[in-house]
Amino acid sequence: MGNDVTFNDLSTPLSLLRTRRSGKPRDLTAPGPDADQLRQILEIASRTPDHGKLFPWRFVIVPQESRPALAHLLEAAYRKEKPDAGRLEIEAMHQFAHQAPALVAALSSPVAGSKIPVWEQELSAGAAIMNLLHAAHALGFAGGWLTGWAAYNDDVRAAFGHEGEHIAGFVFLGTPGKPLEERPRPDYDKIVSVWDR
Repeated sequence: MGNDVTFNDLSTPLSLLRTRRSGKPRDLTAPGPDADQLRQILEIASRTPDHGKLFPWRFVIVPQESRPALAHLLEAAYRKEKPDAGRLEIEAMHQFAHQAPALVAALSSPVAGSKIPVWEQELSAGAAIMNLLHAAHALGFAGGWLTGWAAYNDDVRAAFGHEGEHIAGFVFLGTPGKPLEERPRPDYDKIVSVWDR
């Protein structure tokens, strides 16, 4: 794809899938999805492959009015882990918490004791997040899926989830404030082969 490509082309379902491009969360601006649109996005996210019908994922919406509390949580957890953290590191925690108009924490919630392997349940959580992004893009928004330090910190995880759950990602949604840019894509012949035994 050259520089003249239209990203997240809504002309047909295949065009959207072919041109889907995430937005960098720091570059996502208003408008973001309203409450009804966000509900629609999350309902579509739940229509994902799920061996055993376990629903081994869930979503936590972080509204704008809760972003300062998220920033405080991230700062406290980061300082606990790194007491000598510098100003720029702390500012990065606050920037993370306040970027993009909408934020959803996606949790992998494997069902303990199920005959369905945890690995399959975790794959289903990833598929749900991909559906979330597709739904957001189909509504004319852009999304960015981040993990990073916050997704793997125990204090942050405990603030969002229960024992046995993991933060699969923070999904930021909004309108691109800068032109989207293509990223490197794999060469088809390097990722596709024909089984010939």
